[in-house]
Amino acid sequence: MDSFEINKIVAAVLLVALLVIGIGKLSNVIFYVEKPEKPGYVVEVQQASNSTTANANVEDKKVDIAALMALGDVNAGEKIFKKCAACHSINQGGANKIGPALYNVVGRKIGGVADYKYSKAFVEYGKEWNFEELNGFLIKPSKWIKGTKMAYAGLRKEADRASIIKYLNQNSDSPLPLP
Repeated sequence: MDSFEINKIVAAVLLVALLVIGIGKLSNVIFYVEKPEKPGYVVEVQQASNSTTANANVEDKKVDIAALMALGDVNAGEKIFKKCAACHSINQGGANKIGPALYNVVGRKIGGVADYKYSKAFVEYGKEWNFEELNGFLIKPSKWIKGTKMAYAGLRKEADRASIIKYLNQNSDSPLPLP
C-alpha cells in the first residue's frame, strides 16, 4: 500500500469525525429548547440520617401487629418453616443446629438458649421475642439486629411472616395470646 492510499483512509476517518461533530452542533441549533427559569415541579429528597440504634429505620414505620397476625395461618407457617428447618429445630427438647432451637421462642429472652453460642449483638440486645420483635427480625435479620451471625435474607411477604410467627407461637408450652 502506498502513501496515497494511507492519506485517503486518514482523510475519510477525519471527514466522518467532522461530520458527526457538525451534525451534533447543527441539531442543537435547529432544535434549541430554552430551559424555564423556574422548574415545573420540585423533587423533595429526605436526607438519610445515620442512626446508631439497630432497628431505628424499622421502628419509624410502626406495624399494626394485630392486623398483621390476622393475615397468618399456622398450616402455612409450618410449610414456610421448612426454609428455617435447615438451621433450626422446632421440636420440644430439640437440639441446636447451626441456629438455636426455636421451641418456646415466643416470649423468651433474645439470646436466651443457654447451650448456644450467640453473636455479641444478640447477647447485648436485651429484649424478648414478642410478636413485634419477631416481625421486625424476620423482615431482614441483619438490619434488625446489626452484627448477627444469621445470614438469612428475610421474608418480604407479611402473610408469610405472620404465618411463621403463629407457627412459632403454637410450638410452645404456653402459647401467648394473639394480639
